[in-house]
Formats: sequence, C-alpha cells, structure tokens
Amino acid sequence: MRVSIATAPGGPNPNEDWVGATPSLAVVLDGLSTVGLDTGCRHGVPWYVAQLGGHLFAALAAPDRTLADGLAQALGQVAALHPECDLGNPGTPSATVSILRAGAERFDYLVLADSPIVVERGGAYEVFTDLRVDTVVPELRAETERFATGSPEHTASVRRMVEAQRLTRNTPDGYWVAASRGEAASYALTGSMLTEGVQSVAVLSDGASRIVTEYQALEWAEVFTILRANGADGLISAVRKVEATDPNGIRWPRFKVGDDSAVAFCQLH
Repeated sequence: MRVSIATAPGGPNPNEDWVGATPSLAVVLDGLSTVGLDTGCRHGVPWYVAQLGGHLFAALAAPDRTLADGLAQALGQVAALHPECDLGNPGTPSATVSILRAGAERFDYLVLADSPIVVERGGAYEVFTDLRVDTVVPELRAETERFATGSPEHTASVRRMVEAQRLTRNTPDGYWVAASRGEAASYALTGSMLTEGVQSVAVLSDGASRIVTEYQALEWAEVFTILRANGADGLISAVRKVEATDPNGIRWPRFKVGDDSAVAFCQLH
C-alpha cells in the first residue's frame, strides 16, 4: 500500500502524537496530555510515544506475531527502558494506539482508545474506534464545556477532569491505553478484514478525526477527498482552518484550541 503520513502539534508545546509507516504497516500514537500534573517519569510523553512507536515496528517485523502480542511486547520493552521512574503512577506517560497491517488478502487492525481507523470501501466508510474514555467522569467533561477554551476557569476544570480520569485509567471499570503494563494490549479492539474492495484506509489521532466526529464540519467522504488531493498534511491543515474560526471553543467546546494531530493515509487503489 502507498502511505502518506503527517503529524503536527496543536499549539506551542511539543508534539505528543507520533506516526510511522511502511508499505505494510501504519501506526498512530496519541500521547495523553499531562496538563502539568505529576507523572512520576522524568522523560515525558514525546519520549514515550517515540520509544513505543519504534519498538512496535520492531516487534511487528515478525509477520506471524499478532498485533496485540506485538503491542504487549513493545510495552514491556519501553517500561524496561526507565525502571527508575515511578511506572505505577496513574499519570505515567501513556498513549492511544492504532495499528493497521496489510497482508496479501487481509488487513489486521488494532485500536486502543479513541484514535480511529476509517476504511473506505465502495463509497461507504467503516469506523473502528474505542470510546470507553467518553464514559468516565461525564460530569467533569460537561463542566469543562461551560468555559471558554484557555480561560483560567477552563484550565482548572480540565485539570480536575484529568485528575479524575487518571483514577479510572487502565482499570476494569474505566478505559485502557498504552502505558507501562503489557496487560493493556489484551483490552484493545482487534480484528481483520478482506482487502478486496478496499480503496483506502485512514489511521488518525483524534486531533485529526475531530473535524468529523467533534466539529461535524466535514463528512468522511470529504475527508478522503482531501487526503487523496492533498495528502495527510492537507487534512491537518483543514482541521486547523476550522479551529481558527472558533478560537475560544464557543461553537465547539474542547480541551485545547488545537490538539496535536497525526495521520496515516493508506491507499490500495
């Protein structure tokens, strides 16, 4: 498959998203924001996603290894890189994971948290995503939407929400992300599908997919038109243009004016 990739920060802070691809593998990682809270780790989220991405590609170089097994192996290897850090801290660096692997006749996919994989087939669009995070602390999520994005009240509200979310992260009654425990891989959504009829697949962080899922500014058909015409960079530019029309989050309440974005656009035909 032919793959176009791009990633960009949503603001002045370092980019916490990561994307990589080969002709048979595409990976998108969306690092979870710390909002200035303690993580127990001296390395930071950008370091974590870079290490996890590299170890994922190495683990999945074996074509007979399942995506979940490859993720579990990579998680263990990255944890072993910094044993001096407090890996039991609920805020330890973590990320969503989305993986697409192309074989001769089938695609394998894995989604852990809310970075979707969108499949274009015959004019229809199928979305694979994991929205368990949306079910935790809904009252605190709603509270953040009452304030203008970036205001002191909004910043404090988002911090309270993240503190509460952390207590449910990687717990049976909460939601699961890649962090320090290989166990998280067993909670990912996985599957496979025939490549026959598939025109293209987009692997996205939610900073890119939100132009459809949150802002409802475009339909998936329009997103794929942009991707074919302007590549992965073109989609991120389109998201930024939409966000610039609502800098205070009045029309589209959100945690940041612009979120980090990562895109892998995989074309078969």
